[in-house]
Amino acid sequence: MALIASTPKMVTVLGGSGFLGRHVVRALARRGYLVRVACRRPDLAGHLQPLGNVGQIQPIQANLRYRWSIERALAESDYAVNCVGILAESGRQTFSAVQDFGARAIAEVARANGIGMTQVSAIGSDPVSESGYARTKAAGVAAVMETVPDAVVLRPSIMFGPEDSFFNRFADMARFSPALPMIGGGHTKFQPVYVGDVAEAVARAVDGKIAGGKIYDLGGPEVLTFRECMELMLEVIERKRYLLTVPWWLADLQASVLEVLPGALLTRDQVKQLKVDNVVSEEAIRDGRTLEGIGIRPQSLEAILPTYLWRYRRTGQYVTGSVQN
Repeated sequence: MALIASTPKMVTVLGGSGFLGRHVVRALARRGYLVRVACRRPDLAGHLQPLGNVGQIQPIQANLRYRWSIERALAESDYAVNCVGILAESGRQTFSAVQDFGARAIAEVARANGIGMTQVSAIGSDPVSESGYARTKAAGVAAVMETVPDAVVLRPSIMFGPEDSFFNRFADMARFSPALPMIGGGHTKFQPVYVGDVAEAVARAVDGKIAGGKIYDLGGPEVLTFRECMELMLEVIERKRYLLTVPWWLADLQASVLEVLPGALLTRDQVKQLKVDNVVSEEAIRDGRTLEGIGIRPQSLEAILPTYLWRYRRTGQYVTGSVQN
């Protein structure tokens, strides 16, 4: 149960009902902060209430496309955390509107209110990238650093955890499909990071324990190719599946069809992202701008994946000790 400090601060977490956001809310609530969860559908944020004491977590409606809603969400707050991000565009929820304009608007309101800010971006964000996702993530970081110079920027690699859309998606696919697609041969490198470790980094930034005005790259303890990630996932769920190489041109063709379907299983922008490795930079390691550099020992895939992927085994939580089809 969270312990309420005598004079708790109010922290507004924009995107607090999402995958990373819910873990950030939990970490802040445990520290005694009052947490305001700003999201487009606060009526769907009821799962956050048990993470704190009665009245400690307060959902509020906000949409980054409308500055007035950001001003309302940050009113009387002492700190702002922006966890909002989208992997695919949908209607008016474009990369530019959410990850560029939205991040700048939050930073401008935070500056006007005289409060601190943490911006969650992504490793791979690049102002000259072919990917619209990566370009707008980089633009958002630039806007935040320009507007709130002492802001903390965290750039995690691909995140994993109980509600992730990466390992869960492919593990679910492995239940029915005899093969898993390896786009470009599956050679893209990742440094998967546990979502709880990223949330802890956010909470430490709010605590003032991380130096502001810097960009931190957050990765797990190991670098794996996409193919190696799938091999490990299959080992955990005790299934054998063929890893089918999909050439870049074919992946792009398939994505052009899939991205117009509900759910957008794959988009051409995501194919572009997969052409670039997603790992912590050498500069960040050298300067100590990593999880280890801020005193957090990252959790490994081997330690966490079995705690939630067991449900994709044919025998569920019961270990058979053998790989099954």
